[in-house]
Amino acid sequence: MRLCAALSRAGATLLFALTLIVCAALSALSAEAGETLSAVKSRGLLRCGVSEGVVGFSVKDPGGRWVGLDADFCRAVAAAALGNAEKIEFVPLKASARFPALQGGRIDLLVRQTTWTLGREIGLKARFTGILLYDGQAFMVPRKNAPKSIAGLNGATVCVEKGTTHAENLAEYFAANRMKVQALVIDSATEVGAAFFSGRCRAYTSDASQLASIRASAPRGPGAYIILNERISKEPLGPVVRAGDEDWQTLVRWVLFVLIAAEEGGVTRNNIIARMRDPALQRFIGVADEFSKPLGVEPGWAVRIVQSVGNYGEMFERNVGRGSTLNLERGPNRPWSEGGIMYAPPMR
Repeated sequence: MRLCAALSRAGATLLFALTLIVCAALSALSAEAGETLSAVKSRGLLRCGVSEGVVGFSVKDPGGRWVGLDADFCRAVAAAALGNAEKIEFVPLKASARFPALQGGRIDLLVRQTTWTLGREIGLKARFTGILLYDGQAFMVPRKNAPKSIAGLNGATVCVEKGTTHAENLAEYFAANRMKVQALVIDSATEVGAAFFSGRCRAYTSDASQLASIRASAPRGPGAYIILNERISKEPLGPVVRAGDEDWQTLVRWVLFVLIAAEEGGVTRNNIIARMRDPALQRFIGVADEFSKPLGVEPGWAVRIVQSVGNYGEMFERNVGRGSTLNLERGPNRPWSEGGIMYAPPMR
C-alpha cells in the first residue's frame, strides 16, 4: 500500500478522496480473497456438495455415514481447514442442481463426479482445483444379446442423466460416426438407473466409474450387465469451488496434492506417526507447516489430511478399487512413478 500512503501525504482534496476510494477497494479485494475459508471457520462446518447416492463416491452406509471417494475428499479438506475431518455437512445434489448450489453459496465445495471443462469455468464462474479421478464416458448394456461394440447401438434409445456432459458427447459421437441415437434424458442418476433396468432404453451412458457403481446394485445382479470397452470422451473429474476466492482454491488444490504426494512417498494413515522421524517426511511436513499461515490453517494440516483418510491410493482402493464392490483398475489414476498420470507438484 505504498502508493496509498504516498497519495495521502500529497494532501490534495480530490487526490485524497481518490486515495480513500482506491485503498478501500484494494482492502475489499484482499478481504474477499479468503472469504470462503473464513465463513467455514466461523460456521465450524464445511458444506460439501455430493451426489444423491452413488456407490463408491458418495452414499450413506447402513449407519447413515457418508462414504466414498468424494466423501473422503470432503473429509480431507475439513481436516486441513477445521482440524476435524467430521465437521462436514454433506449436501446431496442432482447433477442439474450442483452448480446453482455452488454459485448460490449453498455449498462451499462441490465434489460430485464433475467433469472439468473450459465452458464450466467460463460460463458458470467455477474453478476446478485438480483431478480426483481420470475417467471416460462408456455404455452399459444387458449381457444377454449385448452388442460387441458401440456400433451395435445404432438407432437405439440410450438413457442419460440431465445436467451432465454425457448427453452432448452422446449426440456428437453418434453424429460423427454417422449413426442415429435416441437420447432419453432423465433428471437424476437414480431415475436413469430405474429407466434402464426396466427396459426403457437399450443402453445407459455415463462415466465408466458411475456405470460400475450403478451395476453393483442392479436388481438382477451385476453379472446381468456389461460395460462396453470403448470410451467416447475424456472425463477428468475433480473438486470445484466458486471463482473469485483464490485462497480457498489454493487450499483445496493442495489438499489433493498432499494426498497424491503421500502415496508417492509411501506414507499411509497407519504408518505416518511411526515415520515421523524419517528426514524426508520431516522435510515434507516442515515445508507444509511453513505455508500454514498463508493458507489460513493450523500447522500439522498435511498430517491431519493423511491421518483422516489415508493417501490417494488408499482412498482409491478402499472406495472404488480392489477393496470395493466396484473393483476398478487404477489405470491412469496410478502414480506417475508406476505408469499413471497422478502427479503432485513440489511444495517449495
